[in-house]
Amino acid sequence: MIDKLIEKIQQTNNPSVIGLDTDISYLPQDMLDQVNSLEQAGAAITEFNKNIIDAIYEIAPAVKVQVAYYEQLGVPGMKAFCDTLSYAKQKGMITIADVKRNDIGSTASAYSKAYFSGVEIKGKKLIGFEADFITVNGYLGSDGLNPFIKDCQAYDKGIFVLVKTSNPSSAQLQDQELTNGKLFYQQVGELISNLGQDLIGKYGYSKVGAVVGATHPKQAQVLREMFPNVFFLVPGYGAQGGTAEDLKVCFDSNGLGAIVNSSRGIICAYQKDKYKGMDYAKAAYNACLDMREDLNKVTK
Repeated sequence: MIDKLIEKIQQTNNPSVIGLDTDISYLPQDMLDQVNSLEQAGAAITEFNKNIIDAIYEIAPAVKVQVAYYEQLGVPGMKAFCDTLSYAKQKGMITIADVKRNDIGSTASAYSKAYFSGVEIKGKKLIGFEADFITVNGYLGSDGLNPFIKDCQAYDKGIFVLVKTSNPSSAQLQDQELTNGKLFYQQVGELISNLGQDLIGKYGYSKVGAVVGATHPKQAQVLREMFPNVFFLVPGYGAQGGTAEDLKVCFDSNGLGAIVNSSRGIICAYQKDKYKGMDYAKAAYNACLDMREDLNKVTK
């Protein structure tokens, strides 16, 4: 799956992933005026997401769907989450379910079944929320990662493990020095690099990737140099303050090695003066083109 992601990036000439982190408040007022229940909220978000996907699927390689925005709406929200992943897949996009799952043993396996391998019922494998990649919290160690990695191998899927996150307080834990002299985030990077060695594809990157925030370019540069086979999912661009110049260090000399997320900067672009007068789908399309141009200035 990591090879397919890289090829999709090359095909679209666009190392970005569009975050469909769709809070109900992001919808245009005319859509909000029609919402009076959780069911209607879920249906409206699904419509909003599908229209954005229709606008961008030919110019963007992937979408990232953050489950928290859907969970808050209960069952209708989770239906919108499922429908959004499925629709993006139908349009040929790579899908990342941003779920940050982690546990150990059979519980971790159950999480992986939800997104990767499915549950067997009367001889059929049925998957609740099929995705190409998911995000995983690796801070339980290899016990919490191996069930996902096993399914990555068996079903050609991929994971992005939290290594150096974009939030300011990440340093409270992730930048702490260990007794071996390494910083905590470097130790996590080494763990996932080692665990992913048997899953390296033809472009030199593993199906076991890392979440590395655009807001911490010094740490990102260290990780890129230490772990050349680890592909980065990079949050923090745009609304969180990360710039294209900041994240240049995430890419290799061929302009590969990372995919950069933007959520509000794309799906709420219609609210910006720059895209004034456009509907939300057209604004998202133009914002996506602008992001691609911005990233390509530092990756080419």
